[in-house]
Amino acid sequence: MKNGSTTIEITSEEYTEAFKKKEAEALKQALDIRKFEIELYWKRATYFWTFIGATMAGFLAIQASAAQNKQDLAVILSCLGTVFSFAWVCVNRGSKFWQENWEKHVDVLEDNVTGPLYKIVMSRNAMSSTGEKIIHLFTGPSPISVSKINQIISIYVLVLWVLLFAYSLPEFGLDRKVNWFYVALASLSATACIMFVWLGRSYGGGYFHTAKLRKSRIKNS
Repeated sequence: MKNGSTTIEITSEEYTEAFKKKEAEALKQALDIRKFEIELYWKRATYFWTFIGATMAGFLAIQASAAQNKQDLAVILSCLGTVFSFAWVCVNRGSKFWQENWEKHVDVLEDNVTGPLYKIVMSRNAMSSTGEKIIHLFTGPSPISVSKINQIISIYVLVLWVLLFAYSLPEFGLDRKVNWFYVALASLSATACIMFVWLGRSYGGGYFHTAKLRKSRIKNS
């Protein structure tokens, strides 16, 4: 094994040795955890859609209102939407990382248990006529990643919120006073997004546990 500062890299031979005579159970666990990760992925997507949708509804309601503090509320909601959307982008990428981790385990472990079932992709025969190709274009399957589509949507929503934030701000001018409330909101939102990327990473170092045994006994009278 190669010792690094935070992780231990293993060779192909060491990986095989680690699961020797345990491939079947390891494969079962990898498949179960992969399925669990996918379920969590969509639950997280629903969570973020709820918050982002509610924020967007509030923003549109503010735009249609005649409230005196309309601009302040629009800036607050657009900052909130930006932070939620960036968090959604980060969560999507993190979920995809762990999902692929278990998929890679399945790829390696399945050969000696079930054969290359997961790695073999079955597809339809090639379309011969123009009519079949047109029908396939509208109703046929396509190797499109659903999770990647979701990631693209989250990036689109993030960019939309940034544009809405810019739209909500007053016109810039050298002769205008700086609105420090808006500066503080923008700075707070940017700091939160930076912390998602900087402090939100999964820990890759070693875990060295401390264990304590609690003693219990009956006291003799």
